[in-house]
Amino acid sequence: MSDATEFQFEGGRDGVLLIHGLTGTPTEMRMLGKGLNRAGFTVVGVRLAGHCGSEDDLLATRWQDWYASVEAAAEQLRGKVDRLFVAGLSMGAVLALRLAAVRPEWVDGVGVFGATFQYDGWSIPWTGRHLSFLLPIFKRLGIGRTRSFIEQPPYGIRDERLRAQISAAMFSGDSGAAGLPGNPWHALAEMVWLSRDVRRRLPDVVAPCFIAHASDDDVASTANADLVARGVRGPVEMLLLEDSYHMITIDRERRTLIERSADFFARVAREARPARMAA
Repeated sequence: MSDATEFQFEGGRDGVLLIHGLTGTPTEMRMLGKGLNRAGFTVVGVRLAGHCGSEDDLLATRWQDWYASVEAAAEQLRGKVDRLFVAGLSMGAVLALRLAAVRPEWVDGVGVFGATFQYDGWSIPWTGRHLSFLLPIFKRLGIGRTRSFIEQPPYGIRDERLRAQISAAMFSGDSGAAGLPGNPWHALAEMVWLSRDVRRRLPDVVAPCFIAHASDDDVASTANADLVARGVRGPVEMLLLEDSYHMITIDRERRTLIERSADFFARVAREARPARMAA
């Protein structure tokens, strides 16, 4: 599959790896990437295995494949920079935390944006909020492979004009631009397994974490952000955004997120241990 949706912006010797969410695309991280690059960072937006294609492409992968995409991209980027930061949106934030837990010697700081360990936002139906634990059982039994939870308004976006653009692209079949219009049950089962794995690993995260979350998140409540803040052992900085929904990297307060992220990573870089030699 083509990696045309991935991006890389050359900058200084501090690098940031950006990770999109489940059924999403690197496009949802591009504006953040451009802003961080303008602030002097080298930025890479990774495409997770199975994404930006068909539903069958996604269903052919497991969460371990998604994480392998992250680790491979991180290893490549860290060979070009002195310090590596990693940031993700939604499931991408969970994957970023896993990298920081598994490879603490690689990661100097983490951006945790709209972290989603549980789909418990106000737009999620009761069945989605309370019965997700059944999805791994369904997958093991081969039940529901062709079933999906179809995305519902507001699609994680508070800005109505942008919401109309994104939803039109999503339902047009252009998954490379806006992702899939639904979350397949079996992919969500993998997300449940990933979330369980990373919950256990949160105490292994010792890098500083910048946690940003929409206070009115329609997909994942702020309880997800609180879980991270309580669970990691590194220092934490928190930002609650009051005029956005779940997709905070593209919604109304994206400029605030860019500025605060760039400031956080720059401060951590200044205070960090001496830069390691590039591999």
